[in-house]
Amino acid sequence: MAKKLYTKIIGTGSCIPEQVIKNDHFSEYNFYDPSSKQPFDKTNEEIIKKFHEITNIEERRWVKEEQVNSDIAAEAIKNACQDAGIELDELDFIIIGHNFGDVEAGRTHTDVLPSLANKVKGILKIKNPACICHDVIAGCPGWTQAMIVADAYIRSETHQRGVVVGSDVLSRISDPHDRDSMIYADGAGATVVQGVWSDEPTGVLAHSSRSDSIPYASLLTMGESMNPDYESDDLFIKMKGHKLYVYALNFVPGVVKASLDKAGITLGDVKKVLIHQANEKMDEAILKGVFKLYDEKNIPEGIMPMSINKLGNSSTATVPTLLDLILKGKMENQEIKEGDYIILCSVGAGMNINSIVYKW
Repeated sequence: MAKKLYTKIIGTGSCIPEQVIKNDHFSEYNFYDPSSKQPFDKTNEEIIKKFHEITNIEERRWVKEEQVNSDIAAEAIKNACQDAGIELDELDFIIIGHNFGDVEAGRTHTDVLPSLANKVKGILKIKNPACICHDVIAGCPGWTQAMIVADAYIRSETHQRGVVVGSDVLSRISDPHDRDSMIYADGAGATVVQGVWSDEPTGVLAHSSRSDSIPYASLLTMGESMNPDYESDDLFIKMKGHKLYVYALNFVPGVVKASLDKAGITLGDVKKVLIHQANEKMDEAILKGVFKLYDEKNIPEGIMPMSINKLGNSSTATVPTLLDLILKGKMENQEIKEGDYIILCSVGAGMNINSIVYKW
């Protein structure tokens, strides 16, 4: 069998901020009803309890006041390169999936000039001009989309090795008067990828994607505060949660199946499904939807690891961070072995969906 060029992950890293924000942090917040623009007639304790029941989030991580997104992205890259056993100057490219660039403490203004990847290259003091830099902005699937771009670079033999990062600081662009602000977290995850010639399929085997801007682009947007008396014209993340939930259940399972079909394997071959940590109940429903497409009712225990309980939703960072935690033995009763088929999947603003089939 002739050898083919595959994209393999040779190292992983993450940066999980030290600041732990538990649910009771929001007890004194003034949340407003999105429909009436009036304060909820429920207590914050009731709101927080319901939030926990739906999302299973107990706590999340926020960056320190002096940190910005490029700082944690750089840290994740250093960790990944160390894990891969390579020097930073050996990278041919840096691709960072994110949504808001750098946002300073106390502000909501985004800074994406230069690109986050270029800023990070400067922070890491990588002088090699042949190491190219660019960002990918694709909602929460930023890292999976960037992995697909990296796979194209490697398979075309344009580049041989690089790093793909998912990094976001959502705590600074969430509306303090919106109950959805409890979902959002900060974090960064990175994967070093390299081209490998092999006569056996390995690494990235296939991927499938879809984008539905009509009529779904409005499900995640930037908008004014829920509080009509808010004194600033700042814009914050705004999410139509129920409609997003319905969209994900309708379309994500089909994209996952399409990626498996392209790879020539079945659902029974898959050992792990690493899905964007958006909402635990939603992710469980998506997984059930995937199994339903194969007329399977029994879902193997532990097939879908979850980190959202302690880390919240850090957008582009959730999947690469989850992968790193499993590989480093930091997820209880979770492991990925050589030869395992895994799914890397995300859904988010756009609306965009990616599913990658990977053989470890």
